[in-house]
Amino acid sequence: MLGKGARNMSADVRRVWVDRIREERKARGWDKPEMARQLAHAAGEDRSSLPSHESLLSYVKRWERGDVEQISERYRLLYARAFGTTEEAIFGEDEDEVNRRGFVGSSLAATFGLAVPAGADTASGRRIGADTVARLRRRTARLRRLDDVLGGADTYRVYLAELKATSALADEASYTDATGRALMAVVAEQAQQVGWSAFDAGWHPLAHQHFKDSLAAASDAGDTSLIANALAYLAYQKVSTGQPGTGEADASCRVADSSATPRTVRALLYERAAWAHAVAGDSAAADEALDRAQDALADGGRAASEPDWAGWVDQTELEIMSGRCWSALGDHARAVPALTHALGRYDDTHARDKALYLTWLADAHLDAGDVEQAAAVTGRALSLCADVASVRPQRRIDAALQRLRPHRTVSGVADVIEQAEELLKRSPGSPSPDMRPSRREA
Repeated sequence: MLGKGARNMSADVRRVWVDRIREERKARGWDKPEMARQLAHAAGEDRSSLPSHESLLSYVKRWERGDVEQISERYRLLYARAFGTTEEAIFGEDEDEVNRRGFVGSSLAATFGLAVPAGADTASGRRIGADTVARLRRRTARLRRLDDVLGGADTYRVYLAELKATSALADEASYTDATGRALMAVVAEQAQQVGWSAFDAGWHPLAHQHFKDSLAAASDAGDTSLIANALAYLAYQKVSTGQPGTGEADASCRVADSSATPRTVRALLYERAAWAHAVAGDSAAADEALDRAQDALADGGRAASEPDWAGWVDQTELEIMSGRCWSALGDHARAVPALTHALGRYDDTHARDKALYLTWLADAHLDAGDVEQAAAVTGRALSLCADVASVRPQRRIDAALQRLRPHRTVSGVADVIEQAEELLKRSPGSPSPDMRPSRREA
């Protein structure tokens, strides 16, 4: 018979692999039925010997709940094949949280074809041209897809390694002035991505330094879109940490307010300016900026190619930001229909972002006096963000819960508070990084 200590150790080990299989599934955008199909596919010619899809699905659900001590060797092998890694990486018993995050980042990077930083194989003094910069830009675009499925605490090290490699290339290789400017634009873009990861993880001093360095690199490159985006990031961070950010936000719009600026970039800058004004309580300025963002998106003429880093800005994104602004302004009559409509089209695979956006819908429902619906929406946000290494939705959910607590007697409120206590205490969180950038990579 197991003693209490042995039972606890067994439970801890089980919790590790349970978290891993769930994280790896979600990181690939698979729901549980798709996970069952992937396991069957991994069996190859032996697929016929597996149980039915319904039975496999019930197994997946049991495994992710942690209802069993261990998965059989057969299914351990199928999971490893499905995820493209080793059994030890998923089911090993001696890996700590730091190694877990390294496994998630590296395996996802490998999935996207990004196992080694792009500049790592460039010898000092090697002459590079436009083709190398184009390759770096394509690789950076692929890396950006990791942010769709992982939080900043998981992506930071991957992005930072890439930035360091590109910065080393800029320092050590030789190239023409035109290639140098293009290369510095890639450095600026990568620094913004690293800064975003740090921001998402709640590491604000690191994020601020990355954004400042991206501004310097964008200035060296002479890229007004990236200069404006760096200012917008600085504004967004200030607003998120309780400081006024309208000055930087408006400056970002002025820098890139030109017919030569890609329409998605202009839309992004104006919607972030709208957010800064909404949090500051200026409804008129927020609405004006939202109108300018709408005009930018509707601009059919493309004077410049749309950069990948602004490619996610579309009508749904603008509708969500509009709803968030109206929620922050207390205008629930506009916020509820806008957010409900937009989030109905927003895929759950974008778990972090959807959870975050749902909290503004919950706020709007509370402002409208619909406590029961606010509790239901908060519960959905909780379920989405429980396994994402991002502090932002967790903090927003905590704020929503504080508003719900006085209404415990209303149907669903006590349940969502209990759900929060269970899920958030098991969430990955965002431990401080064990590395520090230097110089341009800061």
